[in-house]
Amino acid sequence: MDTFKVTLTKEERDQLTEMTRTGTYAARKIIHALILLNVDRGSDVKKQTNEDICKVLKIGMRTIDRVKKRFVADGLESALKKAPTSRVYDKLVDGDMEAHLIALACGEPPEGFARWSLRLLADKLVELRFSDGISYETVRWTQKKTNLSLGK
Repeated sequence: MDTFKVTLTKEERDQLTEMTRTGTYAARKIIHALILLNVDRGSDVKKQTNEDICKVLKIGMRTIDRVKKRFVADGLESALKKAPTSRVYDKLVDGDMEAHLIALACGEPPEGFARWSLRLLADKLVELRFSDGISYETVRWTQKKTNLSLGK
């Protein structure tokens, strides 16, 4: 595995130290700042191994390696930010299914029920072949997104 040598300038070290001392930053950003401060090869501080840093900060070795790699490749700001993801999420509910869901929820509930439940709606959408399978949580999320309440 490639090893990345982190050498911080005085200004970067001061900025990271200030960041870790004030409590106004996200936890991930503070952890990444602590990683960079501990792996810095340009300081006169006692050098720590990645294993020691893992134990103290309670993080994995891969996290340290990723932060070091991003610092060397892209700079300080990139190392402190959350890494961008390339994952693309498929849309589970399209406009047609959403319209039918709203129409179902606003209509009369099935016989024997006082009102539509999330599970009943999910089962009905599958029964009507709008989806091969849909969870009640997706139905809840869609209703929340459209400000539709079953409680009225």
